[in-house]
Amino acid sequence: MPDGIAPLGVPAVGTASSARPVPIRDGDVPDPTRSRSGTVAFPARPVPFQDGEVAGARAGRGPFPQLPFQPCQPCQECPVPALPPPALVRFLDPLRCPVCRSSPLRPDRGALRCSAGHTFDIARHGYAGLLTGTRATSGDDAAMAQARDRFLNTGGYAPIRRAVAHLAAGATADRGTVVDVGCGTGYYLAGALDALPGARGLGLDTSAHALRRAARAHDRAAAATWDVFRPFPLADAVADVVLDVFAPRNPAEFHRVLRPGGRLVVVRPTERHLAELRGRIPAMVAVDPAKERRLHRALDPFFEAVTTEELAYPLVLAGSEALDLVGMTPSARHVRPVRMADDGLLPGRVTVSVLATAYRPRS
Repeated sequence: MPDGIAPLGVPAVGTASSARPVPIRDGDVPDPTRSRSGTVAFPARPVPFQDGEVAGARAGRGPFPQLPFQPCQPCQECPVPALPPPALVRFLDPLRCPVCRSSPLRPDRGALRCSAGHTFDIARHGYAGLLTGTRATSGDDAAMAQARDRFLNTGGYAPIRRAVAHLAAGATADRGTVVDVGCGTGYYLAGALDALPGARGLGLDTSAHALRRAARAHDRAAAATWDVFRPFPLADAVADVVLDVFAPRNPAEFHRVLRPGGRLVVVRPTERHLAELRGRIPAMVAVDPAKERRLHRALDPFFEAVTTEELAYPLVLAGSEALDLVGMTPSARHVRPVRMADDGLLPGRVTVSVLATAYRPRS
């Protein structure tokens, strides 16, 4: 019989039991199992449960089948990490299943799983995909996330980051819990964690493009997809600080997840913020003059202001920095920054003007 050909129904020695070859590494398997093709014969993996069991559970006819936790060895071919990133593991105890709303989540083969069988993948970039169903469409797209990352790395908003970190550090001990809602690339969360050497952090955002960066923004920062307008996937009273920096707000959920002595830190623009850009580019999104009144009306049933810092400073911009500043804002959906640069519409200097307020929850 020709070399490498086996009788019908019998796999040739050294061939894989599936179509995908398994790479050989020194010390992985005994020499007799090696073949000239570099593949290995492994026994078929047992099927832990039948498809009908899963279908029945989804239809409400029984529980989801439970799988024992057997983490695999990480390898270069796996599309997801074998185990969650350390920052996410550190944040598992306050997380709750977004479907059950009460069940804790635990690691399970590159995913998070609750006791009822609801499973949420961990992306290979390190963030957890907790957002299910219809996704929000208002988060950063890839170009916006890249522009945001480039601009923030210039230090143009570093004074805002320092103000956020100062307010966060004054609200909790070093070993606190910080949740950044609408975290974007994790820039402000990382600053707060730097000011709190023993704290852990979680960034929530709808944009997977931004979360790829947020998951790497700090070694104590976990990241997960979530929509600010839904009930947060967190237990009650688990956060010492909630950050809301240039992001939408959900006052009731902020209040629910904050501990009684915690702080909510809100950063929002004033009417003077980037006024030079809006003066030259009519399509830029304007700051609503009634924004402060609406903010106070929304937060007042749940919070009272403790302290407010006003930041106002001029910012000199190179051409590429001005492009990124426009490109990272919601206005990027309405204008074409490159066209503006060609037309000479981008100013070389703008005014940064924001308010940063720390609020305490009402009892």
